[in-house]
Amino acid sequence: MSLSIYEIKSYQGFDELVKDVLDLAKEILPGKLVYINSLTNEKQITLKIAGTNEHILLKEGMVIPVNDGLCNRCDFANETPLIYEDLSVATDVDDLRDSLKSVNINAYMGIPISLVGGEKFGTLCAAYHEKTYFDDRSINLLQKLAKMFSYYLEIEHLAYRDILTGVYNRQYLYQFQKDILGEKGTLISLDLDGFKRINDLIGHDQGDEVLKELGYKLKQFESEIKDSKAVRIGGDEFLFYIRHCVDQRDVEQYVKRMIQAFSTWETALECQELTCSLGVSIHQKIKPGSLELMLKESDQALYEAKRAGKNRYMIKMNS
Repeated sequence: MSLSIYEIKSYQGFDELVKDVLDLAKEILPGKLVYINSLTNEKQITLKIAGTNEHILLKEGMVIPVNDGLCNRCDFANETPLIYEDLSVATDVDDLRDSLKSVNINAYMGIPISLVGGEKFGTLCAAYHEKTYFDDRSINLLQKLAKMFSYYLEIEHLAYRDILTGVYNRQYLYQFQKDILGEKGTLISLDLDGFKRINDLIGHDQGDEVLKELGYKLKQFESEIKDSKAVRIGGDEFLFYIRHCVDQRDVEQYVKRMIQAFSTWETALECQELTCSLGVSIHQKIKPGSLELMLKESDQALYEAKRAGKNRYMIKMNS
């Protein structure tokens, strides 16, 4: 899984630190173009470039399909650099030949940057328009620099995560609302039916296990539903936001799958029934204050679902 570019943009001091990292990398590899790329599941984004190279046509903000670039081929699992000192004779990049020619890169080194949990951020890269040599000392120093940068990312990443469940926390929600202005989207409020009974009869430790499983399932939905985010508000109250999605048929398909997923549990419940109710708010255009309105609407829809018998959903549309 890759870090969301929208999350990264909310990190404190991100732009300043990226500039510092690249300035140091430039000192290590003078004469080379050094830059940082971010990777999502679909895209490779050139975030920042240090210096200029009149021969290389790479630009800040350049976006290409993730499989059209070299960075996605780095070994993130083992944090191993990907190095090509002469791409013109490399036999395993024929499918990328046109993409590399378009930016005139003939030598490349990519250092993978990821978090402890395995989430990809991207790569610290160096490139040159001719074949060149990357010495071991420079490679080692760039790896250390990338590792230090990953520590910063880890700290910022954890600041926006709920420790128990691993989904986003309330703090991230209020940062996130700045990025969705002018868009359309759907907010789902989710609450477990009978969770208090689980805590009372089985114990809070087992209740925490339920919440961990709930978080795990929501993160699975995040990976399956494009541009979605799961947030824990508190207790057993969660939100699930889907950007750009306002088709009621699609939304109903998603919430039906959620109700089914949260009706069965791996966590031992000692024959106690545990289901969920969902309230949905769909907005065609997010304006200042829309998120607060969506929260109220989805809460009201959730309340109506509870009153109607629980283990179901209610939807409110807003044009």
